[in-house]
Amino acid sequence: MKDAGAPQRATILIVDPDARRRGRLSREAGEEAECLAVETGAEALRACQENFVEVALVACGQDAPEGAPLLDQIAAHWPETVCIALADETASGLSETLYQVCRGGMSPDALRRMLRNAVQLFRVRRENDRMSFEMRFMSRKAAPPPEAPHDGEGLGFETILRVPGSPMAATVARARHLASFDVPLLLTGAPGTGRTALARAIHGASLRAERPFLALDLAGLPEEAIRVELCGLRNNGHSRVGLFAKASRGTLYLGGIEHLSAQMQLWLSRLLATGSFCPVNGTEPQRMDLRLVCGAGRDLRRDVAEGRFRAELYHQVAVGTLEVPSLAQRRADIPLVARQMLFEAAERHGKTVRGLSEEAVAFLQGHDWPGNLPELANEVTRMLIFAQEPVLGPDLVSRHILQAGPGAADAGEDSVLADTGPLKDRVEAIEKRILREVLTRQRWNKSRAAHELGLSRVGLRAKLDRYGLSPGVIETVEED
Repeated sequence: MKDAGAPQRATILIVDPDARRRGRLSREAGEEAECLAVETGAEALRACQENFVEVALVACGQDAPEGAPLLDQIAAHWPETVCIALADETASGLSETLYQVCRGGMSPDALRRMLRNAVQLFRVRRENDRMSFEMRFMSRKAAPPPEAPHDGEGLGFETILRVPGSPMAATVARARHLASFDVPLLLTGAPGTGRTALARAIHGASLRAERPFLALDLAGLPEEAIRVELCGLRNNGHSRVGLFAKASRGTLYLGGIEHLSAQMQLWLSRLLATGSFCPVNGTEPQRMDLRLVCGAGRDLRRDVAEGRFRAELYHQVAVGTLEVPSLAQRRADIPLVARQMLFEAAERHGKTVRGLSEEAVAFLQGHDWPGNLPELANEVTRMLIFAQEPVLGPDLVSRHILQAGPGAADAGEDSVLADTGPLKDRVEAIEKRILREVLTRQRWNKSRAAHELGLSRVGLRAKLDRYGLSPGVIETVEED
């Protein structure tokens, strides 16, 4: 069994279309490192995506035309990887930033010595990055607190739309405060309330902003899939890097943490306690260096009290907590959010629009939106698809929302049917909703509404007077 404190074997990528030379390089370098030998640039890029490559050894020249462009791609996407070119006399266009350009033959000892130095350089760079981060954290901690930025300014919080006085404004203010403290956070709130977007904004305002932000929703994932996604996989046929490694010195957001089984809760708690992890089928522990932000669709304190969630894991992930309000709790934000969704959908679908009418917005504000932001985005996109005019009116709003009425506080149809009041009152409540929905959809054209409802114009007018229904600020379309 390997000593847990022993240095981890490096992972070296060898790219060479010549099978014999590729095999020789693998044998010579394989004594001290794990070698990934591939033939093409596509295979090389896939290997970099799935593995934690420290050194890339790439053949360049007339027999390997992909070499020089491939080195540029690796440097652009994985700047930490130390790149070495094995170039013949025909190789050209090599970047001056390469660690080394080797022309001609090289003895096995010289090759291993060069690779050892390259691996050492890679690890020194990582250690310098870690120390730089710690210095930034210490200087930030010792410095006086900076003046809070105004709403809408920088750090990613400007992407979270809200109006002054909104419950979301208070949540964002608290998130700004917590962002600069490098501690685990727990975001609670119903699905679709924007927890991932808030986690991304927190990352953008943190000391880790220059490093990766990655997210994973744990809901519905099998236990083995969670282990592989987070820790990665080590085997000869198909290896991959997990999110713990990919998010190194950055932020990892785990949504749906309340769905973890008791066994997986214990597993994750132990990883966080030790600060290290092993890839699946691996034996060498790796240090975990990231900020963990978790999301839950309900209050986990109740789950802890009822024994459904481990108390130690809760306290590990909830050093700071934030509750993300539902869309029903932030109705004042709906006009701003809906218009932004409309313009984004219009750009995607190539339609020109100027916005939503005040009447349409009033109906949208009157709905409870149990599906939160995805439901609102769905409704706005559907309205855009059927729109014939640049300003979208209430006639495009879905029937169930029209029947609720703008700002209506009365119960929905199912609640009316289940109520215990007199039959006459319950029937009238449903009738009023149907009248309001049909008239709005027909733009208050009473002739068309009466025809659809099977009423005479006189009978329709009588019902409107009885229920006190009128178009209000909605302009009456000229009747046929």
